[in-house]
Order: sequence, then C-alpha cells, then structure tokens
Amino acid sequence: MSGPESGTALAVAEGYGMNTTSTPLVSVVVPVHQGAGTLAECLESIVNQTYQHWDCAIVENSSTDGSLDISRQFAAQEPRIRVVENRTFLPALANHNAALRQISPDCKYCKVVFADDWIYPDCLGEMVALAEQHPSVGFVGAYWRHGSQIAGLGLEPSTTVFAGRDVGRRHFLESLYAFGSANSLLYRADLVRARQPFFDESNIHADTEVCFDLLKSCDFGFVHKTLTFTRIRAGSLTARSTELQTYFASTLRALLAHGRDYLTPEEFDRLLERRLSDYYQFLSASLLRGRNRAFWAYHKAQLDATTGFSWARLGAVFLKSAAQKPAAVLKRLRGVKHGTAA
Repeated sequence: MSGPESGTALAVAEGYGMNTTSTPLVSVVVPVHQGAGTLAECLESIVNQTYQHWDCAIVENSSTDGSLDISRQFAAQEPRIRVVENRTFLPALANHNAALRQISPDCKYCKVVFADDWIYPDCLGEMVALAEQHPSVGFVGAYWRHGSQIAGLGLEPSTTVFAGRDVGRRHFLESLYAFGSANSLLYRADLVRARQPFFDESNIHADTEVCFDLLKSCDFGFVHKTLTFTRIRAGSLTARSTELQTYFASTLRALLAHGRDYLTPEEFDRLLERRLSDYYQFLSASLLRGRNRAFWAYHKAQLDATTGFSWARLGAVFLKSAAQKPAAVLKRLRGVKHGTAA
C-alpha cells in the first residue's frame, strides 16, 4: 500500500480547516502477535499519514515470527514510534487493553490499528477534523474496507454527527451497524482513560459493547469516506467470530445489557422475543448441519449467561421444522445434549 508524502502538522491542520494554533496529539496503538506478514504494511500506513501530530506504541505480545524485529526497525527509523514488550503472552482482548494503557498522557485522541490491518493516508486527519469541530462527539467512524467489501453503509451521507441515543436505537430497531471494529474508530482519549479496562475481556464483541456505553453520554461522528482496511486472518477474533457464528449471541447480549437504555419497554420486549426466536431457529438449523462441540459449547454458555438455554424450546423448533424425520431429530438432540454430536 502506498500513500502521499507526509506534510507538516501545520500544513495539514490548515488543509483540514482546523485551528492552526493547536493540533491535538493522537496516540496510535498497535497490538501485535505473530504479525510479521502484515505488520510492516500496517506501520507504513501510520508513518504515511497526512496528519503528522501522532505518536505510536507497538505492543508486542510474545511473537516468535519476527514481529519484534520489524517493530524495532520502524522504531529505530521513526522517533514517534516505541516498542513495548509484554512480559507474558496475553489473550487478544487483554492485549488490546494493554495497548490502550500505553496512550500518551498528552493525547486528546487515540486510535487502535491492528497489525493485520492498515489505515488510509487521510484517516487521522479526517477523523480528528470532525472530532475537533464537534466537541459532543466521543468517537468517530468511517466506511471500512473488509477484505474486498466496503462496509459501514447506512447512515445519511448528508450528516456527519449523529445523536448517540438515536444511533443506539437505530442499531437495535433497524439493524444499523456503523461501528466496525476498533480499527475503524477514533476515540476521545479522556473516555478511554475513564474506562479501565476499556474492553470487556469476556466478550468477543467487546468493541461493539464499548460503543453502546459511550453512546449513552456522547454523540457519534462519521466521515463518509473509506478510511480503514480490515483483513480476514485465520486465528483472529474476526475469524473466530465467523467460525462460531457469534452474531445471534452478540446481538442478544447487547440487547439485554443496553436495550433498555435506548428502547421503550414495549420495544424491548418485542425485540427480545424476536431475537430469541431467531436464535433458536438458527440453532435448530445448526443441528442438521452437524456443528462441532466448540460451537455448541459457545452457544449454550452464551444463552445460559443471559436468558438460560432451553432444550425444550430448541426441541420444539427443531421438531416443527423437521417433522418428517422425527427419529433423526431425536437422535441429533440426544447427541448434542450429551456431547457426542459431531
């Protein structure tokens, strides 16, 4: 990936219509584990930002593939980059939290850039400009490239600042999803410092959960340009989410945790029943597909932690959808219940 030559902070501030007497510092954090194949591209995208008032902490998480050497090479060439080595290996979300604890005490904004991913040259400039113009904004998003697809569509192109509670309501009622991952967002640093740990390490969709919390007290800014790239990589949280099909569990968990803050009681009750109905329909179809034990362990644990897993409800949905094969249905149900299904 290539970008334009870097300009001075003053020139960039003028170009984005910002106050030229003060260009806020952006702390960029790069959590990395076994990222040698993509890390250089990621770091080049940071160095090549048109907005130049940034610093960067690479948080190296016990890699054995040369990631540390690449990190040190960039730090040796660029004084705004430093390398932090974890003493022991951390799970992914714990490492993301460790990275955010490395933001500068002087920064006004912070940006996560995952080692698998990269950002377009005008990413920081565009996001900072919007945030500076609208102090009510707590975090800023934009369209993101997800593999070969452009995602984040759905917000009105004529508007760049959206009331936080309206975005939350639309997420639940219209299935609007404009956040992406942490790689897609710029956060106001005071909000990150006030929430420790920033991400709930028990939730694979902790980045979305954070958004719901922030939207209760601040607005959402959105740049209608493609500013970030997300790569699909085996072993990543995104790949793990796809493998386990976590969508139904995550939407149910988000609704139960935050839905009452954005919806009327009637809206909440209707949506909860719809979410549960959709979830059990999905699980019923999954029985016929022969999902593995990890899949069932995940979904049973998720339901047990929220509304409680109901074999009776799953069986009723399954029997209704596969009434022509009752013997096969019962065999499959018994196999999943006792952990013997494939």
